[in-house]
Amino acid sequence: MASSRLDRFARTAYEAHRGAHPTALPPWEDITEPEQAAWRAAVSAVAGQPRGTLAEPAPAQSLLIQVGDERHVFHTGFTVGRQGNLVIDDEYASGQHARFRVAHGLWYVEDLGSTNGTWLNGRRISAPQLLRKSDKVAIGHTFMTVVPGSAGPQPGGPGARVRRLYPPAGGPRGFRRA
Repeated sequence: MASSRLDRFARTAYEAHRGAHPTALPPWEDITEPEQAAWRAAVSAVAGQPRGTLAEPAPAQSLLIQVGDERHVFHTGFTVGRQGNLVIDDEYASGQHARFRVAHGLWYVEDLGSTNGTWLNGRRISAPQLLRKSDKVAIGHTFMTVVPGSAGPQPGGPGARVRRLYPPAGGPRGFRRA
């Protein structure tokens, strides 16, 4: 299991080192077995794993998104927009409007340069933002509530279509059609 994965990581680390080194170094295939073993040990040490093995990454929590009375569960990163993984029928949303991604087991949302921006809890975001339970995300005139956690299977998911929901009074204003 971990041996081939460890070898891949060691080789990748060595090739990155080789590319950044000021003098020419031999390719991975031409270094000695003890040198390769040293690179495997170094990669294993960086990963914090004893005995030369790497653990599988911890599974990320699912992300439950609620739009009106519809729920969608995602286990990996996805895009939202008129043409995203989660398609929203909203003329104020861009084709690829926002990205939801997971990093180190935590979910983030980021705007993808959309015309009208992505809003988190009433504030326009300009960089990836950490999502917390019950956060509200506005994309165009579509509002969604995000709830990180293991939600189990729900209707929807990648490729789902969501109808436009009009914002309540006091929502983001000044939107242009994308």
